[in-house]
Amino acid sequence: MTWNIPNSLTVLRLLAAPGVAVMFLYFHRPWADWFALALFVGAALTDWFDGYLARLWKQESKFGALMDPIADKAMVVIAIMVITGYNGMNPWLILPATVILFREVFVSGLREFMGAKSGLLKVTRLAKWKTTAQMLAIAVLFLGTGLEYLNGVAMQGMTPEQYVEAVIAGTADPIRACGSRDCASYANLAGIALLWLAALLTAVTGWEYFAKSLPYLRDVK
Repeated sequence: MTWNIPNSLTVLRLLAAPGVAVMFLYFHRPWADWFALALFVGAALTDWFDGYLARLWKQESKFGALMDPIADKAMVVIAIMVITGYNGMNPWLILPATVILFREVFVSGLREFMGAKSGLLKVTRLAKWKTTAQMLAIAVLFLGTGLEYLNGVAMQGMTPEQYVEAVIAGTADPIRACGSRDCASYANLAGIALLWLAALLTAVTGWEYFAKSLPYLRDVK
């Protein structure tokens, strides 16, 4: 592997993926939300820069081609687990999150099964839009839940620690808007809408990959 700037950015993005979860282990909310948001957005920007710089400087490599989609999937999967885990069992989050996680595992399995023919399942333009929609939705949700956390603490007269316990117990829902016109409400609604859009694109691209691999899944009689 050549340690050039594009590959280094890819490795940093891969390391940032678990860092999003670590923010919630070492910082209290809403600071954890803000730090996770900053880390996630910064890592997401490298997804564009590493590919652009690799093409511009003609530094495309097998390592980059392998690790780039892995880093993207790690970021999305870990961030979705954090959002759904720390913000209550909201079905409007759980359902699209399930579709996204299922598709990522399913397509990864297809590529592994296809082996040498996995090039037939190369990333399409729609799949790139899918990844963009996923990352945008997650960033907006981190923003919304951070703002909603502040609103929940302020309006319910709880300490941050008490509010965390209430969310875990299910007696407080940080996704539910505290007011119809506050910024948190709009951010949460936008984030959930974007997550459903991302889930739709994810399902469509998953079906496309399955259709391409179907001829190679039939048993020879």
